[in-house]
Amino acid sequence: MERCWEEVPVERLTFPKIKDRLKRVIGDVGDNIVDLLFKRMEQYAADLEFKVAEKTQQFMEEKTRSEQLLGQLLPKLVAAALTRGEHVDPEAYESVTIFFSDIVGFTTISAAGSPMDVVSLLNGLYTFFDSVLERYDVYKVETIGDAYMVSSGLPVRNGNRHAAEIAQMALDLMKGIRLFSVPNRPTVALEIRAGVNSGPCVAGIVGLKMPRYCLFGDTVNVASRMESTGEPMKIQITQETKDLLRNIGGFVTTERGPVAVKGKGTLTTYWLLTSELEMKEKKG
Repeated sequence: MERCWEEVPVERLTFPKIKDRLKRVIGDVGDNIVDLLFKRMEQYAADLEFKVAEKTQQFMEEKTRSEQLLGQLLPKLVAAALTRGEHVDPEAYESVTIFFSDIVGFTTISAAGSPMDVVSLLNGLYTFFDSVLERYDVYKVETIGDAYMVSSGLPVRNGNRHAAEIAQMALDLMKGIRLFSVPNRPTVALEIRAGVNSGPCVAGIVGLKMPRYCLFGDTVNVASRMESTGEPMKIQITQETKDLLRNIGGFVTTERGPVAVKGKGTLTTYWLLTSELEMKEKKG
């Protein structure tokens, strides 16, 4: 354009040269300026559609990742309801089974290593636990320090199968923990205590920021007491869980005897020893 108003006339571009240079920039669109405008508009619309499709794809990928992350933090049904903007009311469950475990001597193990060693230990241990849980109809409620809490029978009810699901899961955890080595301390044998109880409870979402799916009720408290009053590498269960397992069949238990349980007095508890599935595997 600047060449077109040169002061010296002979240095100004002629129309044929201007047309030739325009063709190099915008292509050969004929002599009609309207054709040029339509072509430019069509190209702009095509570019816009491509960019919109690209941004939409990126948005859907981020949405999927967010939903997957939320589904790992909360039960899938609850996460889906929250995603739709629905209010999730607390729900009462007539019969569920709760599992608690913690690491024996965790304070001593933590004191002997660095904070990074503790994080590596818990991450490795709970990653192993999580891999076992995937094989059963159970829900990982939460981890607090070295405490690990699992439930079955909620948020999706499964009849009375919840006792068998938790029992077999607990036996698998006990079997696998014997092969687990403490990071940077391969000579240390890791042991856990486990407690199980069955009964009614209430579950619901607590909080708006970082909401948590929490369980409430005496069933939860007694399950925690079964763990804290238990012994290393043993699974202590209540009479309620033992009765459910007896009705289902396939599990071997033995009576421990009366145990003083805070807030409940003296309860008769049992050790979960093995299952028919484990015995078949050993024979095989």
